[in-house]
Amino acid sequence: MIDHILLDVIGAIREALEAGLLEQQAVEERFQVDVFLGDVSFETSYSLPGEQSPPRVRADLSLEWPTWSQSAYRSWLIGEPPAERPEVVVEVALRLQRLATVPDPAAVLAALDGGAPEIAGERLERTGPTIEQVFDPGRDVPSCAIEIAYQGTYHLDEAVLEEPEKIDAQVAGLARWIASGLVRLADLDLPCLPADDTGGAD
Repeated sequence: MIDHILLDVIGAIREALEAGLLEQQAVEERFQVDVFLGDVSFETSYSLPGEQSPPRVRADLSLEWPTWSQSAYRSWLIGEPPAERPEVVVEVALRLQRLATVPDPAAVLAALDGGAPEIAGERLERTGPTIEQVFDPGRDVPSCAIEIAYQGTYHLDEAVLEEPEKIDAQVAGLARWIASGLVRLADLDLPCLPADDTGGAD
């Protein structure tokens, strides 16, 4: 078993999301290593329980462990004070898909209350909403989707490096926000296409 702080972060986030009764979309999970730059990334997706496939609302979570963070973490492990604290780059994207019409971005943002999630007291920043339309040759109605992404950094301080179990408390708020955001998006009164008629919008 590999003992690494990044795996502790991944495990803590998984547990927190599942404690929020969200269901993992297993086929979406990826763990990748950039063989040229050395960066490590992890991607996973969760949806509300009981959703069809593909789900109408989905949260895509990505974590990136830069090469310099690995160097800083290694320095800490061997007792050398790192120049900077290692950190994990976090991105959360909330996606509303299988829509029969183009959604109003303002209405979707209003449903999310205009707030942004936090991790260990650090607030993630929202990027502009992305709207997609997919025109399937076999249908007259395009399948639409809207995605709202939040990006930020999770700084791993000395206390967390020494006691990784403290990560659980630091990521719990992010998981609660994701679960609440998916519920809010699911409650929007927007016309949706059936799960077996979505074309390529997911």
